Amino acid sequence: MSKRLDYNQIAPAGVKALGGVYGYIMQSGFPSELVELVYLRISQINNCAYCLDMHTRDLLKKGQQIEKLALVQAWREAGNLFDERERAALAWAESVTRVAETGVPDKAYEAARAVFDERELVDLTIATGLMNAYNRMAISFRNTPQAALEK
Repeated sequence: MSKRLDYNQIAPAGVKALGGVYGYIMQSGFPSELVELVYLRISQINNCAYCLDMHTRDLLKKGQQIEKLALVQAWREAGNLFDERERAALAWAESVTRVAETGVPDKAYEAARAVFDERELVDLTIATGLMNAYNRMAISFRNTPQAALEK
């Protein structure tokens, strides 16, 4: 599969705007590992190879256990491997990412609000929207995962 176009070159101001949102999320107070776990899970749902590769590498660099990364897509069955905030963030990100299917029900909102304050929940939703946008860019224009370039 070959890259269709380089959106970084074609629309640098748009990409920079997305980067500004990314910068906002990274200074929001959420631990970067939590944000990266959410980004990884969203990328799994969307089947974005480029982002899966990138976020897995980033989490490994941050010292995340390989066992935890292997179980992100099955976090509900992973026992205590994921803490309460991680589980709540992953559940919220899944519901928001699958909004066409879920409608983000009251039950999902109430569960997230039991763990996150209003600002955190807004920031988590912004992060979820951002990663969905990045996934759609990478998939639509066929960004090649770094792992594929190394072969």
